[in-house]
Amino acid sequence: MTDMNRRRLVGAGLAAALAPLAAPLARAAEPYPSRPIKWVLPYLAGTGPDNTARILAEAVGPILGQSVVIENRGGAGGNIGAKLVARAPADGYTWIYSAAPMAANMFMYKSPGFDALKDFRHIMRLTSADVVLIVNADSDIRSVDDLVRQIRARPGKVEYASGGVGTPSHLGVEMFLDAIKGSALHVPYKGASELCTAVLGNQVVFGAPILAVAYPQIQAGRLRALAVTGPRRNAVLPQVPTLAEAGVPGVELTSWGGISVPAGTPDAVVEKIQSAFVQALKQPRVIAALQEQGGQVDIQEGSAYVDGFKREMRSTQAMMKKVGLEPL
Repeated sequence: MTDMNRRRLVGAGLAAALAPLAAPLARAAEPYPSRPIKWVLPYLAGTGPDNTARILAEAVGPILGQSVVIENRGGAGGNIGAKLVARAPADGYTWIYSAAPMAANMFMYKSPGFDALKDFRHIMRLTSADVVLIVNADSDIRSVDDLVRQIRARPGKVEYASGGVGTPSHLGVEMFLDAIKGSALHVPYKGASELCTAVLGNQVVFGAPILAVAYPQIQAGRLRALAVTGPRRNAVLPQVPTLAEAGVPGVELTSWGGISVPAGTPDAVVEKIQSAFVQALKQPRVIAALQEQGGQVDIQEGSAYVDGFKREMRSTQAMMKKVGLEPL
């Protein structure tokens, strides 16, 4: 074998050995983003987070110059989707809609399959929305006082629906029951849409879903809103009192959602994502679309958003201990 042929064989072998590294290196050199982005929603289609994410994906995609594709991965209180993203490459092409249940699940489940603080880089809170206390519009319960009287008359027997264990619709009612020193029977469903269907079908007496999901049925006159759980009245339901105004002070709860990526995602990528969402949330049509479903822009960036996760974890742990809930 000649020296030239030997050099050719060595060169070919080296090229083959380096081939597996070539694609990742080429992708690393590409400007971000250079291909479509997957945004995992750990909730079912048609829920409040799903509606919100679709509004934002439509706005943020053109800013980034790439499609943002929503992928619903509901189940296990959001744990299925969270586990998927926690194990995804930290390259900015897989996002998760991070929300209060992700933090709450650290205590609601013995083994959620991820760590809400260590496995993700929480970029920013995007929006928040009120939770609304509802009954069937044909019910003889016309106010919070009426509901409180019925709960106290039938302790532990009045049924309420939630969107799942540990969701705002569950913990919000438990906070309400604790405040009125009452008890009711919890019936968990798969998401806020099913919660509303249960109230509409008189399978339960009341519930407390995210306003975005309940609002169409409230507007249509099929559900009756008794109170909102935010600190002030909601713009789309100005006639509906807050719980404090209705005589139950100290119970304030808002559902919030944001954007997070796998831990280890580079700073430059995070900054591009953050900048795109800040721009999108300033668009009048985005603000109007969120308000139409009872939500609002509520930006918390970086460490402030992480602090929000920690507060949610502490409040969940405290509420579980208070009402005697055991991890699943």
